[in-house]
Amino acid sequence: MTAQHTFAARPAPTSWTVQTLKAVVVLHVVALLFQAVTAGMLLSTPGGRALHAASGMALAVIGVLHLVAAILVWRPGRGSGRFIAPAVLLLLFTVVAAILGEMHVKTVHLPLGVLLFGGGVAQLFRVMARPGTA
Repeated sequence: MTAQHTFAARPAPTSWTVQTLKAVVVLHVVALLFQAVTAGMLLSTPGGRALHAASGMALAVIGVLHLVAAILVWRPGRGSGRFIAPAVLLLLFTVVAAILGEMHVKTVHLPLGVLLFGGGVAQLFRVMARPGTA
């Protein structure tokens, strides 16, 4: 076996997996922003609590889709697995924030929401960084 075979680069990820990841991450950040909007509505409108809870459930579903898309870039797409850990953390923190919200622990729930939005934006920049992404 030659050095060329040993240090061969990974093939480029398939474009559909990368495009799917990009689309899902954009959707995830939009959902995180909408969650912040519904948090404000929670304070000002009677139906705000129900809307905030419903958008939180949607956010969890989108978090799962984000994780699946990151895994698809890695395994069948032959790309990097570097998007998986942030997707797992975003999903985990979303679940924790939902539990804390249901328990009315606002002192942790609110900062965690801000952290989630920042993490989502950081993942968005990472995914959109360059054309091949992975």
